[in-house]
Amino acid sequence: MKYDIFGIGNALMDFLIEIRDDEFVELDLNKGQFHMIKGEESKELLKKLEKHKIKLAPGGSSANTLYGVSLLGGSVVFCGKVGKDKHGDIYEEKIVKGKVKSNLARCDKDMTGHAITFITPDSERTFAVHLGASINLAKEDLFFDDIKDSKIIHVEGYQLEDKNLRDVSMHAIEFAKKNGVKISIDLGDPGVVSRNKKDVEEIIGRYADIVFANEEEAKAFTGKEGVEALNEIGKTADIVVVKIGKDGSLVKKGDDVYKIEGVKARAVDTTGAGDMYAAGFLYGLSKGYGMKVCGDLGSYFAARVVERVGARLDSIDDKEVERIVKG
Repeated sequence: MKYDIFGIGNALMDFLIEIRDDEFVELDLNKGQFHMIKGEESKELLKKLEKHKIKLAPGGSSANTLYGVSLLGGSVVFCGKVGKDKHGDIYEEKIVKGKVKSNLARCDKDMTGHAITFITPDSERTFAVHLGASINLAKEDLFFDDIKDSKIIHVEGYQLEDKNLRDVSMHAIEFAKKNGVKISIDLGDPGVVSRNKKDVEEIIGRYADIVFANEEEAKAFTGKEGVEALNEIGKTADIVVVKIGKDGSLVKKGDDVYKIEGVKARAVDTTGAGDMYAAGFLYGLSKGYGMKVCGDLGSYFAARVVERVGARLDSIDDKEVERIVKG
């Protein structure tokens, strides 16, 4: 195959803000969750935060994962939509610089979407997201030759929230299935799962080969926890990963269950931990490594990214990666 991973997701600029707990309470947001907001709400929220330092970085769950795979040396393609504006230019420039092939479409009626990411002292992150141009992704924006030439198609759970994005994603997923491309889905957020449970259940049940979830997402999806949740999702998907924070992850392939140990880290920001875990895991999978190695790569990458502010790493320790791969 020409590409290891083809990813579909919301192309969002991340506005990263470190905030005290007493300030966060005043914003009336549920800590650790994803909140969809309108353009006017976003402007009002940013106005309240004028005195805070804001770090700007390209983001979006699927795009972050693809960036991580590329950092490891994998070949990747990202499909999303940005506005014809300054942030759209910056976004495309950054992903291309990160050696991600750009399948970005441009929209002239909406601004580039953004995710206001609040980082509280406990290292938890909370998202207030205005999808902007990304909501206008259309079937015509899909590059089917690139999907067909990929080993795995990776779809973020946030694509399943909006009907239009869900329809576009399903179009890509069905095409991938017909052409023997493995389908990876990251559930993304417990709120997204709860609000769209019926649709998510149908999509996972019919199409998913690989499923990523953290504990809260797994519980929202199955009503169960730990190994029970893992086994429930494993009734339909071939490979299931349930991430359990600093304690590592549980991985199930067929009838085999693997306990992947966590990697020690001094966490300052959990933004992107799940995305980077998926990056390490999918890279390993695309290269034919066993589940233990895939999980260890995921744990290592997740641990490294939480030690800095932001969802992406600037570099990797090649010797450490080689050590993990060799077992």
